Amino acid sequence: MEQESLFTKEGATNTPLANRVRPRELTDFFGQEQLVGSGKVLSELIENDRLSSLILWGPPGVGKTTLAEIIAEKTKARFITFSAVNSSIKDIKAVMDQASNNHQFGQQTVVFIDEIHRFNKAQQDAFLPYVERGQIILIGATTENPSFELNAALLSRCKVFVLRALQTPALVQILKRALKHPNAFPNQTIQMEEGTIEAIANFADGDARMALNTLEMAVLNGRRDGRNVKVTKEDLAQLTDTRSLRYDRAGDEHYDLISALHKSMRNSDVNAAVYWCSRMLAGGEDPLYIARRLVRFAAEDVGLADTNALEVAVNAFQTCQFLGMPECDVHLAECVIYLATAPKSNAVYKACNTAKKLIKQTGNLPVPLAIRNAPTKLMKELDYGKDYQYAHDFADHITSMQTMPDQLVGAKIYRPTTQGNEGWVKQRMEQINAWHRQHDQQPEK
Repeated sequence: MEQESLFTKEGATNTPLANRVRPRELTDFFGQEQLVGSGKVLSELIENDRLSSLILWGPPGVGKTTLAEIIAEKTKARFITFSAVNSSIKDIKAVMDQASNNHQFGQQTVVFIDEIHRFNKAQQDAFLPYVERGQIILIGATTENPSFELNAALLSRCKVFVLRALQTPALVQILKRALKHPNAFPNQTIQMEEGTIEAIANFADGDARMALNTLEMAVLNGRRDGRNVKVTKEDLAQLTDTRSLRYDRAGDEHYDLISALHKSMRNSDVNAAVYWCSRMLAGGEDPLYIARRLVRFAAEDVGLADTNALEVAVNAFQTCQFLGMPECDVHLAECVIYLATAPKSNAVYKACNTAKKLIKQTGNLPVPLAIRNAPTKLMKELDYGKDYQYAHDFADHITSMQTMPDQLVGAKIYRPTTQGNEGWVKQRMEQINAWHRQHDQQPEK
């Protein structure tokens, strides 16, 4: 069953402005010059109707569906759209079989899937054999990272084109074109006060759909005199006093922002770290998630360079549990500032990785008999705990007793730095090593 088209008929006044003025030619498509500028690969493929399967990946309102509509206007192939909401496997296979039959008679089929990341694995698999055999050209649009949301087999057969958030000049062009479009505000004369178009473009934050929706609201709420409508900065301010933030707690934005927070703290950039933390909270992130990541950071990136860091992070986590938002924002900021300014060492983190690597390489090495637990008579008869040396009974509280498996004697797992308090740890380990060199001759690896 062929799916209902995503594209609205031009001139339908009951549809959003973004749909009424949607470009049908590349010459009216502003932004994304890196893809559709003169001589660029995607523009050449569209203009010459030589498309192969592709994925359009980018944030909302940057032109993914618009490009699909331009392709629909240009291609000589049969053009079909699918919706993840109401497309069953049976529906998909029925249309794919028809496309396969058409292909035998020289008729190509282009299949457009908006929000392809919403298709489950079984739905995606239904398209795969037809893409493999070249019986359809698949065009998918997604706001999510295709690496995570698309089947590897399907993704490997599609070229990914990355669309970026639109720059202000491109949004200004889009708004000015919309004002001149016959389907935008028919039978009305729109007068925009100087600076209002630029203000809308800045407010839209790279999203053309938001820019056009804001323009439409501004016109609807403008000052009317018959067919004349004037939009002033004062009128516009009522619509743009609060900027909505793009944030998906389960998507790319979530992982990008927590990565930015983590790496800003690691780089001791206090201002950036507080900014990214605040961005996540403003977007609705769970403060406990941020607090858990701060606890991890305290051990992974600060470690023993500042032994108070972990305590500060745990305290921040407990405070978030006790207070919640919005009160706990200042406690998270305090912790972020502390961790960003603390001396850094990843020696503990590296020690864990080294130990894991050794375990993977050497397997289940036996525990030396001297340090085995011996709670029963049989275990003692088997020499469990034999020759154990209780460190507190010795003057230096160190013994020459072997506590490593035979194969790993002398292995260096933890290598402290000289950062902050870890400098003292390094000095103490050097004293311990010097004691062993004097009292036993353990080979080093």
